[in-house]
Parts: sequence; structure tokens; C-alpha cells
Amino acid sequence: MTPAINLLKKLKIKFNIHQYKHDPNQTNYGQEAIDKLDPSLNITAAQVFKTLIVSLNGNNKTLAVCVLPVDSHLDLKKAAKVLNCKKIDLAVPNLAQKVTGYLVGGISPLGQKQQLPTLIDLSASEHSTMFISGGRRGLEIEIVPQDLVNILQAKLVEITA
Repeated sequence: MTPAINLLKKLKIKFNIHQYKHDPNQTNYGQEAIDKLDPSLNITAAQVFKTLIVSLNGNNKTLAVCVLPVDSHLDLKKAAKVLNCKKIDLAVPNLAQKVTGYLVGGISPLGQKQQLPTLIDLSASEHSTMFISGGRRGLEIEIVPQDLVNILQAKLVEITA
């Protein structure tokens, strides 16, 4: 089990696990999840979310988490405004891995080494369930968006371009 799954079990949150065989040559992890998740689930790309770690004002010690659909782009200005800073940048992969305890492509917003301020794109509220990384490549968690917001004390805001 991953820290993300352990946290959900500890909190007694309802969720489903979906696994697929990760292709080690694949680097577009979100698209791979969309392509490989069970077709009978009728998942749209808008339901599968990626987790991005961002640094605030160029400071690698001040970080936040942005969760948004894999087929969308993070609007850096919108996210910076919500995070009350001048600018944000994507954290370098090594830093993201060190801070979260997860490998890039398997970073879950849940069960990170320390809880960072978290923004979840408003579009999540349009779905009865959403899919997020379960903490490793090839592992997705299906969860009710409001449960994720509550667990992470996240802000549900528009952060996509």
C-alpha cells in the first residue's frame, strides 16, 4: 500500500483503486492513465487529474500543490493569485520527489511527507468521482472530489488556462 491509500483507509474515506501496467518508456503519465484504465469505467480525460508541485516566488522552500485535469494546463497567474504570491513555477522534478516522497508520474496529492497548501481545479466539482494518482505509476485512486478537498483542506478554484 502507498501512503495515499493508507491515509484514506485510516480516515475511513470511500475510494476505489484502479491499476494498470505502466510502460517504463511512457513519460506522459496522465495520458497513459486515460488510455489504460478499464474502458468499462467510461472515464473522460476531464475526470483524470494530475498533481503538480509548484514553488512560490522562486523559493524552493515555499511550495504548494496544484491538482488539475491531465488534459489541461496550469494557469500560473491564476494559481499565483490564489496562493497570494507574485509568481509560481513548476518545482524541479527532484525537489518534487524529495518533498512529496513520491516519484514524478506517481505523485499523489494524498499522503505526502508534509501537507502543502493545495489547490484543486474547480472542474473537479463537475464529476461524481475523480481519478488521482495513488502514489505510484500505474495506480489511480477514484475518489469523490469533495472528500479530497476536505482531507487536504484544499481550495477548490479555477487554476486552468
